[in-house]
Amino acid sequence: MLLDTPSRERSTVRLRRRWTVADLAALPDELPSGPVCYELDNGELVTMSPPGYVHGVIELTLGTHLKIQGEWRGFGKACSGEVGIILWRNPDRVVGADAAFVATAHLPVRRSPEGYLETIPDLVVEVMSPNDTRPEEQRKVDDYLRAGVRVVWVVDPARRTLAIHRPGQAVETLGEADTLTVPEVIPGFLLRVEDALAE
Repeated sequence: MLLDTPSRERSTVRLRRRWTVADLAALPDELPSGPVCYELDNGELVTMSPPGYVHGVIELTLGTHLKIQGEWRGFGKACSGEVGIILWRNPDRVVGADAAFVATAHLPVRRSPEGYLETIPDLVVEVMSPNDTRPEEQRKVDDYLRAGVRVVWVVDPARRTLAIHRPGQAVETLGEADTLTVPEVIPGFLLRVEDALAE
């Protein structure tokens, strides 16, 4: 005689794949739906649409001023264009900065085998897009500061403001009539916020 035994409930644990810097570098930048950008958020893949026109204009303006006022005057190295920066590994955190500046003291820059920046910049620029939320942007700023970035500029084209974030300090928000400086990274840097926001 066979006895019915209660079936044992099976608990299922789903393990999500943890993406790495190498995985990120192997992804296509063009899908059937169009161009795509990626970041890694502690091993999770994040897809983003390419920046819009206004975003691109502001990014170019700030990147150009970092190049001319910073790099050409011997204070470091400027880069822009959604440059991939590895903030930390295991799990991997890779962000695409709109512009960045590495001070001379931290040169030459270190790059991963995939070409991403491993040197933590002294200054990072983020230009908000219409689909960016404030909590998401703040989390990204917090991650930059946690990784060792000294100054983060967050440009909000919709509000016509530029917020300056430094570790352990209150956020400083500039309006169009104000002048942007960053003496701890690029001595003598001057740019009117109105000019930075010009479309």
